[in-house]
Amino acid sequence: MNAGIIGIGRCLPEKILTNADLEKMVDTSDEWIRTRTGIEERRIADDDTDTSDLAFEAARKAIENANISPEDLDMIIVATVTPDRPFPSVACILQERLGAVKAAAMDVSAACAGFMYGIVTAKQFVEAGTYKHVLIVGVEKLSKVTDWEDRNTAVLFGDGAGAAVIGQVSEGRGILSFELGADGTGGKHLYQEEYIIMNGREVFKFAVRQMGESCVNVLEKAGLTKEDVDFLIPHQANIRIMEASRQRLDLPEEKMSKTIQKYGNTSAASIPISIVEELEAGKIKDGDLLVMVGFGGGLTWGAIAMRWGR
Repeated sequence: MNAGIIGIGRCLPEKILTNADLEKMVDTSDEWIRTRTGIEERRIADDDTDTSDLAFEAARKAIENANISPEDLDMIIVATVTPDRPFPSVACILQERLGAVKAAAMDVSAACAGFMYGIVTAKQFVEAGTYKHVLIVGVEKLSKVTDWEDRNTAVLFGDGAGAAVIGQVSEGRGILSFELGADGTGGKHLYQEEYIIMNGREVFKFAVRQMGESCVNVLEKAGLTKEDVDFLIPHQANIRIMEASRQRLDLPEEKMSKTIQKYGNTSAASIPISIVEELEAGKIKDGDLLVMVGFGGGLTWGAIAMRWGR
């Protein structure tokens, strides 16, 4: 039995915060932000919108796209580091709002790699025949843990949600291989007290090395080569980190998803948001080999090689 994505959706807040807006809030400039990060604007949820609200909209769209009903869900996994509150989990809030009456529900905390961790967890249940449909949501309201006076982090983050239904797909399709990892010794470089605190230089070095290695590793595990890759979907953290991964795979620019300029770093939501963007643009086609790769606080990382389609 092969597990893959059978439905996908996303939710982005309406409010746009541009680099020009940030110039009025903190000592920075549009040129400084663009050249160092690739970000031009990001979406910010209003005070009345919480993490679970974003998750609900993305989940509703993914369920509809999968052509199933909420009652068909066996499990809900929400990847987030910005839950509404410590408990109940966002997944439990979502279970009630969706009416997914038979679904087990839990949150996972793996920061920006959370969506990867969620998909790989879902794969085990589906391929074992334990569950038929598992909903994964990557969602963050990072604006509530961003220090808007810290020029190093205020420019990076945005809010949003992406969701996918994992279920059985036809032979040759779906998740072909994966890699998950963590290095707790690097936790001191990216963490949250009241706000996000980051040692940008150390995180950059780690990400450039690990994302490239993980891409190569999942291809080797699947018995594939760099030439087989149709599209790379990296975590949208920093354009220079993303470019390093693309170059490691020897891919042309048009074969890498780039949504960071519009949405910034949305942590666990960035990869599913990007998948929807590229599907709508017609850049991901049935049968394409996708490589998804992300890294985050922990430090954590994850990569997946997937043959797109049902």
